[in-house]
Amino acid sequence: MRRVGIWLFSAVLMLILSACSSNTSTSAPGEQNAAQPQQQPAAEEAKKEPVELVMYSWRPEDKDAYGKFITEFEKQHEHIKVKFRSFKSTEYNTILTNSLTSGTGVDIVQLRPYSGATSIADAGYLLPIDDAKGVKDIPQSYLDAARGSDNKVYGVPLSINSAVIFYNKQLFEENNLQPPTTWDELLQVSQALQQKGIVPIAQAGKAAYLLSIAHSVLGPSAYGGEEYVQKLISGEINLTDAAFKESIKRMKDLEPYFPPDFIAIDDKDAQALFYTGKAAMYINGSYRLETFEKQNPGMPIDILPALAKEKGGETPMINWVDGSYGIAKATKHPEEAKLFIEFLASKEFGQMFSDDLNRLSAIPGVTPKHPLVQKMTQLSEKSMTSYMMLVHFGEGTPTTKTTFEDSLQGLYINKLTVDQVAEAAQASADKWFKPKK
Repeated sequence: MRRVGIWLFSAVLMLILSACSSNTSTSAPGEQNAAQPQQQPAAEEAKKEPVELVMYSWRPEDKDAYGKFITEFEKQHEHIKVKFRSFKSTEYNTILTNSLTSGTGVDIVQLRPYSGATSIADAGYLLPIDDAKGVKDIPQSYLDAARGSDNKVYGVPLSINSAVIFYNKQLFEENNLQPPTTWDELLQVSQALQQKGIVPIAQAGKAAYLLSIAHSVLGPSAYGGEEYVQKLISGEINLTDAAFKESIKRMKDLEPYFPPDFIAIDDKDAQALFYTGKAAMYINGSYRLETFEKQNPGMPIDILPALAKEKGGETPMINWVDGSYGIAKATKHPEEAKLFIEFLASKEFGQMFSDDLNRLSAIPGVTPKHPLVQKMTQLSEKSMTSYMMLVHFGEGTPTTKTTFEDSLQGLYINKLTVDQVAEAAQASADKWFKPKK
């Protein structure tokens, strides 16, 4: 029995030594265990099935930049491929609606701001992203542009836009003109430019939304800034107020300084008039800066904020959140889509976005490097008001904003008067708008 016991003990000991021997390596003590957790994610990533996410946008001009952004994301998540599909802005809403209602074709959607995002979220076509990494760090006022009526967040805000007057510094200097800050100065400068054979303002009117953007910049010359906006949304006054009507009249008064038949001109044609030096000014969102510098890199461009009501008065920057990215509820890859949304909410993406597209990112901690984007930021800090029609009158069917824009087109083709434009906008607002006391 003693020999049997010794034999069993020896057998067990040999098994233990054999097991220890099979686990030995050339690593220093502790290195092997430390290395395993670092290798695990890569191993798990490699095991995952390849996934393709389709991303919709209304900005074809950003395609190259997004190719770069997506490449950075794909480096971090090798099993995910993102396909960027862009459409004309004027066709985007219809295409997106068709995809969402059919439940096919799109995973990541670019959402129009404010009521545009709210209506899609309320219809049940989006997934909430409140718990996505980085979202809670974004300012609440920016997130408000992508909330549903349930107060949940459905999109990562993309950028902060400013409506501005772009102007060609060389044309102004060659003609001894100073940039205008008031309505009277704008008229004087426009007259002087026209006499020189230069189109004063490259305005397009075929797409009606361009008219309300122009109005947002010119309007403060008649009614002032944020104080007036607050009176409107509190119900103290409405859109038939005399000062608001005056702002509409000024839009009509500026028509002689637009290109001939501007109401039939596409925005791309208006842009070309400006970046080829045939027009001295162009009114639109700050997002056009990247377009102009791509088309004419050496063009000496500067920007002006909204016009002041009186000489020496405030010249507010007209700001708004320009859309966001959300997740289609019908996506077959919600986890991967959330990873991409978290990338869009990161400072890494925000800085690339600002640097490559010369835009002001909505992501905290991003510092714009472009001098004009820095200038817009500084002017906003000095005086700012919202893009009133978009932020406060973007609801209704059709929206009050759309009614106002369509009515401005009617004004320019002499189908409506100034009073009728204001009355049409107010009649639309009366159907849904409730003053915020």
